[in-house]
Amino acid sequence: MMTETERQYPTCPERTTSLMDSLLGLLRIRVIRGVNLAVRDVRSSDPYVVVKMGRQKLKTRVVYKDVNPEWNEDLTLSVTDPNLNVLLTVYDHDTFSKDDKMGDAEFEIKSYVEALRMQLEDLPSGTIITRITPSRHNCLADESHITWSDGKLVQDLFLRLRHVECGEVEVQLQWIDLPGSKGL
Repeated sequence: MMTETERQYPTCPERTTSLMDSLLGLLRIRVIRGVNLAVRDVRSSDPYVVVKMGRQKLKTRVVYKDVNPEWNEDLTLSVTDPNLNVLLTVYDHDTFSKDDKMGDAEFEIKSYVEALRMQLEDLPSGTIITRITPSRHNCLADESHITWSDGKLVQDLFLRLRHVECGEVEVQLQWIDLPGSKGL
């Protein structure tokens, strides 16, 4: 005899999905550097970056006493929905109080995923596939290029931070195909 819970939530093999069934691939976000970030301590800041997409949240290391930090760190997100935006937030690390927010920027990956679906091969390295111009609807500080580089599709972004007096962050996107994932 079935319980009330079993009647409400039947287990069907067709309905059971794992992350791999919905995973398109991995998005590697290289957080390269910050430029002219806001001062949040006496003369400088101790910045780090938090990257969020859906329920995923990753962060870089803290660079102490530097408003032009170089992180050169790779953060990797699992992509199940290319329509989700990526939110990048810069914080100033504080030892004895809550970390101060130093601005944020949001960007979409739709154009990048569309370029990946083109299945480009045998192009000369450095070929620009798509250009995305700064607008009121994105946080780009400069034109962003999706480029075929050394057999991979990469996108360089210079993001102007919002909700702060100054600052930009440079990042680069790169795709990682995973065997066993749904793929593009």
